[in-house]
Amino acid sequence: MASKKPSTGNKAAPARIADNKKAQFNYHIEDRFEAGVVLEGWEVKALRQGKVQLTDGYIVIRNGELFLIGCQINPLISASTHVRADSARTKKLLMHKDEIERLIGKVEQRGFTLVPLNLHWKNGRVKCDIALAKGKAEFDKRATVKEREGKREVERAMKSQHR
Repeated sequence: MASKKPSTGNKAAPARIADNKKAQFNYHIEDRFEAGVVLEGWEVKALRQGKVQLTDGYIVIRNGELFLIGCQINPLISASTHVRADSARTKKLLMHKDEIERLIGKVEQRGFTLVPLNLHWKNGRVKCDIALAKGKAEFDKRATVKEREGKREVERAMKSQHR
C-alpha cells in the first residue's frame, strides 16, 4: 500500500491585490497588523480584477472599531443593476478586541497613525495589512530619495564595470 503524503497546505506567500507604496515613503513603520475587511459582493469581484487604489487610504477608529477610508474600489462594467456601487465606501476592518484596544492606546497617547499597507488574499478572504506609523518630516523624505538615488548610482557603476 502506498502511503499518502501529508498535505502541506497552501504555504505560498499571500497573493497581493494592491500595495500602498506611498506608506513606506511618508511614514516610519513601527508595527504591522493584519485585519479582515468587510466587503460587498461587487467589491470582491472588482478586487479579483485588480480595480483598487489604496494610496489615499487611511484608517480611523470609531466606537472601538476600525474603518478603512479612502480606498477606491472601482465597480466593474458588468456590475449588477440592482446594487448601487459606491467606489469610495467606508469599509469596516475586523480584528480582535484586545488588539484594537492596544492600537487605540498607542494612537491616542503616542501620536501614531494607522495606515493601510496592502490588500491580499489569505485562505480565500481579503485581508489588509495595517501599519502603526509616525509621519516623516520633509528632510527625512529627502534623505530617503537621496539614499535611493545613491544605491542606483552604485548599481549602475557595478553593472558597467562587469561589462
